[in-house]
Amino acid sequence: MRLYNLHPFGSQQVAPCTREPERLCCGGPDALFAAAGRRVEAFAVAGRELCRPRCAFSALGSVLRLLYSEPGDYLVMIEEKNGATFVRAYANWRRKRSESSRVCVRMVGHSMEAPLSEGFRDQMSIVEIPLSEVPLCISCCPVKGDLLVGCTDQFVLFTLKYQVVSEEFSVLDFERSLVIHINSITPVEISFCLGYVAVMSDLEVLILKLESGPKNAERVNHHPHGTSDTMNQAEGPSSETSQLESDDFVFCQKPMELLGEKSRQSGMSITLESTGLVEEKAEYLHIQHLLYRRFTPDISFCVSSDDVRLHSLQLLPVYRTGSPLSDGEKLSQEKELLSLFCFFSLPHVGYLYMVVKSVELMSVYQYPETARQAVLTPQFLHVITSNNLQCFTVRCSAAVAREDDPYMDTTLKACPPVSMDVCALRIQLFIGLKAICHFKNHIILLTKADPEATEERRESPRRTPSRKNASVQMRSPPGAGPGWNVYIVDTVPPVQLYKEMVDYSNTYKTVRTQSCIHLLSEAHLLIRAALMDTQQLEPGERAELVEAFKESCGHLGDCYSRLATQHAHLALPYYKMSSLSLAEVLARVDWAEEESQKYERGLIFYINHSLYENLDEELSGELAARVAEMFRVAEPKQLPHILCSPSMKNIDPSLAWSCLRGLDTCGFSSVLVTLTRAAVALKLGDLDLHRKEMQSHTEMQLVCGFILEPRLLIQQRKGQIVPTQFAAHLKETQPGLLVASVLGLQKNNKIGIEEADSFFKVLCGKGEDSIPQLLVDFWEAQLVSCLPDVVLQELCFKLTSQYIWRLSKRQLPDTTPLRTSEDLINACSHYGLIYPWVHVLSPDSLADKNYREDLSKLQSLICGPSFDIASIVPFLEPLLEDSTAGLSIHILCHTRLKEYEQCLDTLLDRCPEAVIPYANHELKDEHRTLWWKKLLPELFQRVKCGGEKFQLHLASLKEALSVVAVELELREFLTVLPEDGAAAFFLPYLLYCSRKKPLTLT
Repeated sequence: MRLYNLHPFGSQQVAPCTREPERLCCGGPDALFAAAGRRVEAFAVAGRELCRPRCAFSALGSVLRLLYSEPGDYLVMIEEKNGATFVRAYANWRRKRSESSRVCVRMVGHSMEAPLSEGFRDQMSIVEIPLSEVPLCISCCPVKGDLLVGCTDQFVLFTLKYQVVSEEFSVLDFERSLVIHINSITPVEISFCLGYVAVMSDLEVLILKLESGPKNAERVNHHPHGTSDTMNQAEGPSSETSQLESDDFVFCQKPMELLGEKSRQSGMSITLESTGLVEEKAEYLHIQHLLYRRFTPDISFCVSSDDVRLHSLQLLPVYRTGSPLSDGEKLSQEKELLSLFCFFSLPHVGYLYMVVKSVELMSVYQYPETARQAVLTPQFLHVITSNNLQCFTVRCSAAVAREDDPYMDTTLKACPPVSMDVCALRIQLFIGLKAICHFKNHIILLTKADPEATEERRESPRRTPSRKNASVQMRSPPGAGPGWNVYIVDTVPPVQLYKEMVDYSNTYKTVRTQSCIHLLSEAHLLIRAALMDTQQLEPGERAELVEAFKESCGHLGDCYSRLATQHAHLALPYYKMSSLSLAEVLARVDWAEEESQKYERGLIFYINHSLYENLDEELSGELAARVAEMFRVAEPKQLPHILCSPSMKNIDPSLAWSCLRGLDTCGFSSVLVTLTRAAVALKLGDLDLHRKEMQSHTEMQLVCGFILEPRLLIQQRKGQIVPTQFAAHLKETQPGLLVASVLGLQKNNKIGIEEADSFFKVLCGKGEDSIPQLLVDFWEAQLVSCLPDVVLQELCFKLTSQYIWRLSKRQLPDTTPLRTSEDLINACSHYGLIYPWVHVLSPDSLADKNYREDLSKLQSLICGPSFDIASIVPFLEPLLEDSTAGLSIHILCHTRLKEYEQCLDTLLDRCPEAVIPYANHELKDEHRTLWWKKLLPELFQRVKCGGEKFQLHLASLKEALSVVAVELELREFLTVLPEDGAAAFFLPYLLYCSRKKPLTLT
């Protein structure tokens, strides 16, 4: 436990109560209630100096307990009259003008008729809540307003609802919906929130969750006297205790803590009894066990066992209504439960548990004095002793941050740990503290000074109040009764207390201790807690909190970057959350102090990680020089990477060269140092030095060096790909190395497919619609490498589209291609051998070299096994069949699609010399019949017609007859011959066909 002397308490007021209160409660935006006997006074608390009486009314009995529910705006009380105890809810109490005003008293569920109820619109109504057992304690759900009443062995849940009397008028009502039977525990306090039930006896605490939906657990019992199937009570505490207790000894059970489902072993029997008529309509159907804890009286304290009892049971929900860093955005006003915390306390120790998602003990509070009562808030734990109001920090916001944000505790975000030591911010003197309650930023205190203590205080010598024990000035209202008061103490705004914490932390700054981090972490959690529920904040207040949140992140970043701590890496996420730029962070560094000693690893880690990211920020030459010097001294291995960062663009090249020149490459990649030196040499304009560095390693080693640091070639600025000066130089001098290096980056997932394409376009100065040859070389290299993440068909389509465009436009490549078609065929299985008949269609003499290379690559890709031909056919239109290239490509595509008859017609018309080579290569197997069904009739017809190509057609006919004579029997061969043909012409083929069978037999 740490102790800081801060000032969380601000101004205070005194509530003008006319009688000495016995009970206090508060809640909602401004409601404060004080009960004395049967009289209840209501006050409106608004602002710092305003506490005005709102109304007063009389209860039907003496008030034993009272509780306010913001949902429904009702006050519920346990009252006693004539020895009987009742539970009543007081609704519409704001309409109570005077104590003599009429009041409507009705029973729960009593139906009201419109004509009778119109008069109740402006009346306070008292709702009688009948119970079969004596009520001991009450609790209201802070979200829904449902009421839970605790009795000796059962807990009755009443659901808040509204009776619609007319279209314009409805009245508050309750419906008895569930009874929870729990044996062996007598409740002293209960707390209920969104199905979570916390029950506390003198020395036991039980937390359950009521759930809906089917489950193999405790089922709802729909019979008034059903049996429980939940637990075996053979080991229950009552049977064991009864055997060992006697007149001389009192048996004390062992302390016990059971978390989660293990709490079933507590020995308690729990049964749910639904009061609904149909099981499917029951809201809660089974129980989830969360926690059971049992204490024993601690005899180390010199008090009787009767005084060692639990008190101050409380379930605290934490909601989300907006992100703390989404400033300027419209926030949703609906509350979402993020986490739930349970607090309870012994006289000298308090316990805080988190009970949503997981059940765990978060914090243990050791009190310096005996605590009478405590209240938990998302920011603080307030505890009263007999004469002191104490304020302790809590870890709710840290727990919620980790439960809610998956990026917490990464390089993006950070939060102080839940396990951090709790601390006492203030111990404030108040005489005779009796009770405490809390709402919004107000703490309500009931004090009643004992006459003897007051007299002793008057007789004691006057002391000068110190900062530690000074109390705020107390003012008593005129006419207030002697010895008691109701104080309304305002807690200071979070930003004000945050600033005090930051100022206080400066006292630890010079000595470099963990106390500085601890106090700044407390300040950070204070702001984070205030930002959780933004519904109660004005837009200006929220903006101020957001600014303080970022500032606190900057302070924590400073601490972790300067102090020698094992958590130095946290400097990175805190600086990121602070929204400080890299230059702003470096400006906060005391370079004179840093140079006199070693650089702390937190600052090194932050700068290193920040420079690895492609920040759209360029450091000045001075800051860049300081960073380079820092890494030369502290992290020389990272120096090549640091100098390649776009943020270091403005560094003096001569200074960078001097840092790299003496760099010892032992222990890390020498090729990376070489490449960085070569890049710096280019900036210096020394090409000879650049060539010397590049020639010291093989091309494969250089490729590996670029993979280690891609930013030597490619950088990003404002989301755009920017080639470096080094890349531009390689484009002119070593394009093959450049393509191989970018391919290596893609293989190692250092660059994406689209990024690589964009890189080559920008490097070659081409627009989006223009494709440079270097990019085509890269696509061909991708196809040769068979990269697994590249879509094969998409890559083939890119290449064929480019080949077709060049051939159709007769556009020559802007640079010499790195690979020939022969290279691709030999190196890549996706490029197939070009069919022999294609060479007849496109002889080498018909085109220049570059034109022929593009045509050969396209033909080879179409002849390959991988390409989907159907996808390219619609794009063949620019490549006309009239051209030599167009004819071969069209014939190839139709052939791959098995459209042989169409291809034969085209060849007979355009290039008859290619018909027989085509038929020999393509007309096989099931397509063999086309020789005599298609080709022979076409050749017969063209030979008869004569013409310029008569000799070609005649030669083709003879070769076709030779093939058909081999394939067909004599009878079939005769049927395919023309009737008007010359017998002498066909006789050799007939003789061969007739002799074919005997020859094969011999």
